[in-house]
Amino acid sequence: MLRTSVLQKVSSPTLNEMCCFVPFDCSIQKRWKKPVDSAQTRLENRTRDLKLDKLMNQLKKLRLVMGVHELMAKRRGHYTSVQLLSRWKHMVGLNTEIGDFLHKYPHIFETYIHPVKKNLCCKLSQKMIDLIAEEARVIRASEFTVVQRLRKLLMMSTLGTLNLHALWLSRRELGLPDDFRDSVIPKYPDCFRVELPDTLVHISRDASLAEAEIEKWREKEYREKWLGEHETKYAFPIQFPTGFKIEKGSRERLKNWQMLPYAKPYEKKHVIRIRNVLRFEKCAVGILHEFLSLTMEKMVEVERLSHFSRDFSMEVNVRELILKHPGIFYISTKGSTQTVFLREAYSKGCLIEPNPVYAVRRKMLDLVWLGCRNTNQKRRLEQHDERCDKEYIGDMVAQMAECHDEEHIMEDLCSSSLHSDEEGEE
Repeated sequence: MLRTSVLQKVSSPTLNEMCCFVPFDCSIQKRWKKPVDSAQTRLENRTRDLKLDKLMNQLKKLRLVMGVHELMAKRRGHYTSVQLLSRWKHMVGLNTEIGDFLHKYPHIFETYIHPVKKNLCCKLSQKMIDLIAEEARVIRASEFTVVQRLRKLLMMSTLGTLNLHALWLSRRELGLPDDFRDSVIPKYPDCFRVELPDTLVHISRDASLAEAEIEKWREKEYREKWLGEHETKYAFPIQFPTGFKIEKGSRERLKNWQMLPYAKPYEKKHVIRIRNVLRFEKCAVGILHEFLSLTMEKMVEVERLSHFSRDFSMEVNVRELILKHPGIFYISTKGSTQTVFLREAYSKGCLIEPNPVYAVRRKMLDLVWLGCRNTNQKRRLEQHDERCDKEYIGDMVAQMAECHDEEHIMEDLCSSSLHSDEEGEE
């Protein structure tokens, strides 16, 4: 009996004994789990580029300004009451009060009391109106470049077609006018054709446009740096951000990836069958690099890239592909969106080779950057202009009065001379 009682104790321990002697519990097991390696964790742990993030913060403010401008442009007279704007602020994405937002940018917005309705209204400043008109004028003047850009995009697609809605969403990045479907495409029937449902079809292929920007860079590297052909034939420019730590063995893998052959962006995709995963990814990197090179500011939102993935046969996770190549692309999460930059095109937060559209938008960004600074100088200039106008008007009145007095004096002199002549004759 003693033996059976001992066996029962050993075989069926009590709850307290189990808690004391069990080596694992739930909290310890969680610490032993393998860390998750996903696109989200890589996005959070990436090396930040502070200058591009700072630029993205300012561009977010400029987008809010342009959103308010679009709401005001729909109104007759291009002005809106502040009370009405406060109801529409969620349509733009404003989280602050509309009054605080307007007073934050006195060089862009002007508030005044309506002379008839006697309510507080808002309109754009003349400087901002001139910049918006200048941007539209520059885009209209570069119509030939716009047509070439559209043809290059169509040549990159697998079937020579693009979705018109996807182009309209990215019209600002690609430098297209808002009404490009009616103003540009019908002028060139030899190049484009619109088919239902909302599909732009490329009619004729131009071999002179089938040279990617990366190929021009490779030719320059081959000439200036005297590198071997095997080193530059399929290479991409690599510029890691400041503070980037290269893992052990990554240099060798990167060197092998640089020499890996791939299908270039303007080669016919339906003929080439890629079975190697690395070559397929490198082909997607080449298409993404060329797409960013065709944009005005060498950047685009990641969400808008997904609209072109089917046309370009990029059947990959675009965000994961961008994070996999931090020396070529940089993804910024500032501004409530994820935006991808072409790293080689920027230096110290500015575009290395600016274009006319970028130059105008940079002037707009300077007004946003200016904020409330130099407002006293602006008021002094306005007061000086008013004073000059008053002085000018006063001078004009004085001159008119002097002229009027001179006329009277001349009339008196003439009349007196006539009287003296008559008296002499008599």
